[in-house]
Amino acid sequence: MKKSLFLILFAAVAGLTACEDKIDLNIAKGISYPVLDAWITTEKGVQTIKFTMSVPYTDNNPAPIIDDAKITLFDLTSGESYPFAFKDNKYTYDASAKAIGVIGHGYKLHVELKGEIFEAFDSIKRVSPIDSITYEFKKKEEAISGKEGYYATFYAKDLPGATDYSWVRSYRNDTIRRLEDNFAIDGGFDEGITDGDNFLLPIREGITDYSKPFQQNEKVIIRMLSLTRPSYDFLTQVNAQVNAGGLFAKVLENVKSNVQNTTPSGKGRILGWFGTSAVSRAEKTFK
Repeated sequence: MKKSLFLILFAAVAGLTACEDKIDLNIAKGISYPVLDAWITTEKGVQTIKFTMSVPYTDNNPAPIIDDAKITLFDLTSGESYPFAFKDNKYTYDASAKAIGVIGHGYKLHVELKGEIFEAFDSIKRVSPIDSITYEFKKKEEAISGKEGYYATFYAKDLPGATDYSWVRSYRNDTIRRLEDNFAIDGGFDEGITDGDNFLLPIREGITDYSKPFQQNEKVIIRMLSLTRPSYDFLTQVNAQVNAGGLFAKVLENVKSNVQNTTPSGKGRILGWFGTSAVSRAEKTFK
Protein backbone atom coordinates (compact mmCIF):
# COMPACT_ATOMS: atom_id res chain seq x y z
CA MET A 1 0.00 0.00 0.00
CA LYS A 2 2.83 2.40 0.89
CA LYS A 3 4.63 1.55 -2.34
CA SER A 4 1.47 2.16 -4.39
CA LEU A 5 0.88 5.50 -2.67
CA PHE A 6 4.46 6.55 -3.38
CA LEU A 7 4.09 5.69 -7.06
CA ILE A 8 0.87 7.68 -7.29
CA LEU A 9 2.46 10.75 -5.68
CA PHE A 10 5.54 10.43 -7.87
CA ALA A 11 3.40 10.22 -11.00
CA ALA A 12 1.41 13.28 -9.93
CA VAL A 13 4.53 15.36 -9.29
CA ALA A 14 6.09 14.18 -12.53
CA GLY A 15 2.95 15.19 -14.36
CA LEU A 16 3.20 18.72 -12.93
CA THR A 17 6.88 19.16 -13.76
CA ALA A 18 7.31 17.15 -16.95
CA CYS A 19 6.29 19.95 -19.30
CA GLU A 20 5.89 23.71 -19.34
CA ASP A 21 3.37 25.67 -21.37
CA LYS A 22 4.15 29.27 -22.26
CA ILE A 23 1.17 31.53 -21.59
CA ASP A 24 0.92 35.00 -23.07
CA LEU A 25 -0.99 37.24 -20.69
CA ASN A 26 -3.10 39.98 -22.20
CA ILE A 27 -2.82 42.63 -19.47
CA ALA A 28 -4.33 46.05 -19.93
CA LYS A 29 -1.72 48.83 -19.92
CA GLY A 30 -3.66 50.97 -17.47
CA ILE A 31 -3.05 54.63 -16.69
CA SER A 32 0.47 56.07 -16.59
CA TYR A 33 1.14 58.40 -13.63
CA PRO A 34 4.05 60.70 -12.69
CA VAL A 35 6.29 59.03 -10.10
CA LEU A 36 8.45 61.09 -7.71
CA ASP A 37 11.58 59.74 -6.02
CA ALA A 38 12.78 62.53 -3.74
CA TRP A 39 14.97 61.98 -0.69
CA ILE A 40 16.82 64.88 0.96
CA THR A 41 19.56 64.22 3.52
CA THR A 42 21.96 66.02 5.85
CA GLU A 43 24.91 65.03 3.64
CA LYS A 44 26.87 67.59 1.66
CA GLY A 45 26.99 67.16 -2.10
CA VAL A 46 24.50 67.08 -4.93
CA GLN A 47 20.95 66.30 -3.80
CA THR A 48 18.97 64.48 -6.49
CA ILE A 49 15.27 64.08 -7.29
CA LYS A 50 14.06 61.67 -9.98
CA PHE A 51 10.75 62.30 -11.73
CA THR A 52 9.44 59.78 -14.26
CA MET A 53 6.23 58.33 -15.69
CA SER A 54 5.06 54.90 -14.60
CA VAL A 55 5.14 52.08 -17.17
CA PRO A 56 2.97 48.95 -17.52
CA TYR A 57 3.97 45.94 -15.41
CA THR A 58 5.04 43.90 -18.45
CA ASP A 59 6.89 46.79 -20.16
CA ASN A 60 10.67 46.42 -20.03
CA ASN A 61 11.41 49.86 -21.49
CA PRO A 62 12.96 52.57 -19.30
CA ALA A 63 10.50 54.87 -17.54
CA PRO A 64 10.00 58.12 -19.51
CA ILE A 65 11.66 61.14 -17.87
CA ILE A 66 9.59 64.19 -16.87
CA ASP A 67 11.64 67.26 -17.76
CA ASP A 68 9.13 70.12 -17.61
CA ALA A 69 8.35 70.30 -13.88
CA LYS A 70 9.36 73.08 -11.49
CA ILE A 71 10.57 71.65 -8.18
CA THR A 72 11.47 73.67 -5.07
CA LEU A 73 12.38 72.51 -1.58
CA PHE A 74 11.33 74.73 1.34
CA ASP A 75 12.89 74.56 4.80
CA LEU A 76 9.86 75.39 6.94
CA THR A 77 12.01 75.92 10.04
CA SER A 78 14.62 78.35 8.65
CA GLY A 79 12.51 79.83 5.86
CA GLU A 80 15.12 79.04 3.17
CA SER A 81 14.20 77.67 -0.26
CA TYR A 82 16.18 75.55 -2.70
CA PRO A 83 15.25 75.40 -6.41
CA PHE A 84 16.10 72.13 -8.16
CA ALA A 85 17.30 72.41 -11.77
CA PHE A 86 16.75 69.74 -14.43
CA LYS A 87 19.93 68.32 -15.93
CA ASP A 88 21.03 64.88 -17.15
CA ASN A 89 17.55 63.35 -16.72
CA LYS A 90 17.17 64.40 -13.09
CA TYR A 91 16.52 67.40 -10.87
CA THR A 92 19.45 68.46 -8.70
CA TYR A 93 20.63 71.04 -6.17
CA ASP A 94 24.35 71.38 -5.40
CA ALA A 95 24.72 71.38 -1.62
CA SER A 96 28.49 70.87 -1.69
CA ALA A 97 29.22 74.08 0.19
CA LYS A 98 26.46 73.71 2.77
CA ALA A 99 24.12 70.82 3.55
CA ILE A 100 20.45 71.71 3.10
CA GLY A 101 19.22 68.99 5.46
CA VAL A 102 19.21 69.89 9.17
CA ILE A 103 18.17 67.63 12.06
CA GLY A 104 14.96 68.87 13.66
CA HIS A 105 13.84 70.91 10.65
CA GLY A 106 10.60 70.41 8.72
CA TYR A 107 10.51 70.46 4.92
CA LYS A 108 8.00 70.96 2.11
CA LEU A 109 8.54 69.83 -1.47
CA HIS A 110 6.69 72.03 -3.95
CA VAL A 111 6.11 70.63 -7.47
CA GLU A 112 4.50 72.50 -10.35
CA LEU A 113 3.43 70.24 -13.24
CA LYS A 114 1.00 70.81 -16.11
CA GLY A 115 -0.54 73.86 -14.46
CA GLU A 116 -1.17 72.11 -11.13
CA ILE A 117 0.61 72.28 -7.78
CA PHE A 118 1.63 69.28 -5.68
CA GLU A 119 3.16 69.34 -2.20
CA ALA A 120 4.62 66.85 0.27
CA PHE A 121 6.01 67.21 3.82
CA ASP A 122 8.55 65.46 6.01
CA SER A 123 10.99 66.27 8.83
CA ILE A 124 14.51 65.16 9.70
CA LYS A 125 14.90 63.05 12.84
CA ARG A 126 18.08 62.25 14.75
CA VAL A 127 20.22 59.28 13.72
CA SER A 128 22.35 56.83 15.71
CA PRO A 129 26.09 57.03 15.00
CA ILE A 130 27.80 53.92 13.62
CA ASP A 131 30.50 52.96 16.11
CA SER A 132 32.56 50.46 14.12
CA ILE A 133 32.64 47.66 11.55
CA THR A 134 34.20 44.25 12.04
CA TYR A 135 34.47 41.31 9.66
CA GLU A 136 35.27 37.62 9.56
CA PHE A 137 36.65 35.56 6.69
CA LYS A 138 34.79 32.28 6.20
CA LYS A 139 35.61 29.38 3.93
CA LYS A 140 32.72 28.01 1.95
CA GLU A 141 32.32 25.04 4.29
CA GLU A 142 32.12 27.43 7.27
CA ALA A 143 29.60 29.85 5.80
CA ILE A 144 25.86 29.20 5.99
CA SER A 145 25.56 30.46 2.44
CA GLY A 146 28.31 28.17 1.20
CA LYS A 147 30.14 31.19 -0.24
CA GLU A 148 33.74 31.97 0.68
CA GLY A 149 34.58 35.54 1.58
CA TYR A 150 34.40 38.28 4.20
CA TYR A 151 31.22 38.74 6.27
CA ALA A 152 30.82 42.16 7.87
CA THR A 153 29.06 43.32 11.04
CA PHE A 154 28.49 46.90 12.16
CA TYR A 155 28.04 48.16 15.72
CA ALA A 156 25.68 50.96 16.75
CA LYS A 157 23.58 51.85 19.77
CA ASP A 158 20.07 53.24 19.64
CA LEU A 159 19.71 56.76 21.02
CA PRO A 160 17.60 56.69 24.23
CA GLY A 161 14.56 58.75 25.06
CA ALA A 162 12.38 58.46 21.96
CA THR A 163 11.24 56.02 19.29
CA ASP A 164 13.74 56.03 16.41
CA TYR A 165 13.16 54.57 12.95
CA SER A 166 16.24 53.65 10.94
CA TRP A 167 17.06 52.57 7.39
CA VAL A 168 20.40 50.76 7.03
CA ARG A 169 21.84 50.55 3.52
CA SER A 170 25.08 48.83 2.53
CA TYR A 171 27.17 49.19 -0.63
CA ARG A 172 30.13 47.41 -2.21
CA ASN A 173 33.05 49.77 -2.91
CA ASP A 174 32.07 53.23 -4.18
CA THR A 175 29.19 52.15 -6.37
CA ILE A 176 25.79 53.80 -5.92
CA ARG A 177 24.11 50.41 -6.28
CA ARG A 178 23.06 49.22 -2.84
CA LEU A 179 23.64 45.69 -1.56
CA GLU A 180 21.15 45.29 1.27
CA ASP A 181 18.36 47.26 2.95
CA ASN A 182 17.46 46.71 6.59
CA PHE A 183 15.00 48.58 8.79
CA ALA A 184 14.97 49.02 12.56
CA ILE A 185 12.83 50.49 15.31
CA ASP A 186 15.00 51.47 18.29
CA GLY A 187 17.65 49.10 16.97
CA GLY A 188 15.20 46.18 16.86
CA PHE A 189 12.15 45.04 14.95
CA ASP A 190 9.27 46.27 17.10
CA GLU A 191 8.26 49.44 18.89
CA GLY A 192 8.32 49.65 22.68
CA ILE A 193 10.60 46.64 23.24
CA THR A 194 13.99 48.28 23.78
CA ASP A 195 15.41 51.79 24.08
CA GLY A 196 19.04 52.85 24.13
CA ASP A 197 20.41 49.34 23.51
CA ASN A 198 22.73 47.95 20.84
CA PHE A 199 21.22 47.20 17.45
CA LEU A 200 20.14 43.57 17.20
CA LEU A 201 22.57 41.09 15.63
CA PRO A 202 20.45 40.22 12.53
CA ILE A 203 20.36 43.91 11.60
CA ARG A 204 24.07 44.40 12.29
CA GLU A 205 24.97 41.34 10.19
CA GLY A 206 22.52 42.23 7.43
CA ILE A 207 24.97 44.45 5.56
CA THR A 208 26.59 41.54 3.68
CA ASP A 209 25.14 40.02 0.52
CA TYR A 210 25.32 36.36 1.53
CA SER A 211 25.08 35.20 -2.08
CA LYS A 212 28.25 37.19 -2.86
CA PRO A 213 30.27 38.06 0.26
CA PHE A 214 33.04 40.65 0.19
CA GLN A 215 36.48 39.74 -1.18
CA GLN A 216 40.04 40.88 -0.54
CA ASN A 217 40.55 44.65 -1.02
CA GLU A 218 36.83 45.32 -1.46
CA LYS A 219 35.11 47.87 0.73
CA VAL A 220 31.79 47.90 2.57
CA ILE A 221 30.04 51.24 2.96
CA ILE A 222 27.15 51.68 5.41
CA ARG A 223 24.71 54.57 5.45
CA MET A 224 22.22 54.68 8.32
CA LEU A 225 19.33 57.05 7.65
CA SER A 226 16.81 58.34 10.16
CA LEU A 227 13.12 58.10 9.22
CA THR A 228 9.81 59.52 10.31
CA ARG A 229 7.12 56.93 10.99
CA PRO A 230 5.29 57.59 7.67
CA SER A 231 8.54 57.19 5.71
CA TYR A 232 9.33 54.00 7.62
CA ASP A 233 5.89 52.58 6.77
CA PHE A 234 6.29 53.52 3.10
CA LEU A 235 9.76 51.98 2.72
CA THR A 236 8.99 48.75 4.54
CA GLN A 237 5.86 48.29 2.42
CA VAL A 238 7.85 48.84 -0.78
CA ASN A 239 10.65 46.56 0.45
CA ALA A 240 8.19 43.76 1.25
CA GLN A 241 6.73 43.90 -2.25
CA VAL A 242 10.04 44.19 -4.09
CA ASN A 243 11.39 41.11 -2.29
CA ALA A 244 8.15 39.13 -2.39
CA GLY A 245 8.43 35.73 -4.00
CA GLY A 246 7.86 32.04 -3.60
CA LEU A 247 4.75 30.02 -2.91
CA PHE A 248 3.54 32.27 -0.07
CA ALA A 249 4.44 35.62 -1.67
CA LYS A 250 2.48 38.63 -0.51
CA VAL A 251 -0.13 39.91 -2.95
CA LEU A 252 0.94 43.17 -4.60
CA GLU A 253 -0.86 46.26 -3.36
CA ASN A 254 -0.93 49.96 -4.08
CA VAL A 255 1.66 51.88 -2.07
CA LYS A 256 0.49 55.22 -0.69
CA SER A 257 2.05 58.49 -1.78
CA ASN A 258 2.54 61.55 0.43
CA VAL A 259 2.47 63.92 -2.56
CA GLN A 260 -0.87 65.76 -2.56
CA ASN A 261 -2.51 67.89 -5.24
CA THR A 262 -3.16 71.30 -3.63
CA THR A 263 -4.68 72.92 -6.72
CA PRO A 264 -8.36 73.82 -6.27
CA SER A 265 -10.35 71.30 -8.34
CA GLY A 266 -7.04 69.75 -9.45
CA LYS A 267 -7.36 66.27 -10.94
CA GLY A 268 -3.71 65.30 -11.44
CA ARG A 269 -2.02 62.68 -9.31
CA ILE A 270 1.61 61.94 -8.44
CA LEU A 271 2.85 58.62 -7.07
CA GLY A 272 6.04 58.07 -5.09
CA TRP A 273 7.41 59.63 -1.93
CA PHE A 274 9.20 62.66 -0.53
CA GLY A 275 11.38 61.85 2.47
CA THR A 276 14.14 63.45 4.53
CA SER A 277 16.86 61.83 6.62
CA ALA A 278 19.87 62.48 8.80
CA VAL A 279 22.73 60.18 7.82
CA SER A 280 25.56 58.47 9.70
CA ARG A 281 28.17 56.73 7.58
CA ALA A 282 31.02 54.26 7.97
CA GLU A 283 33.21 52.12 5.73
CA LYS A 284 35.77 49.33 5.97
CA THR A 285 38.21 47.78 3.50
CA PHE A 286 38.82 44.04 3.77
CA LYS A 287 42.50 43.22 4.22
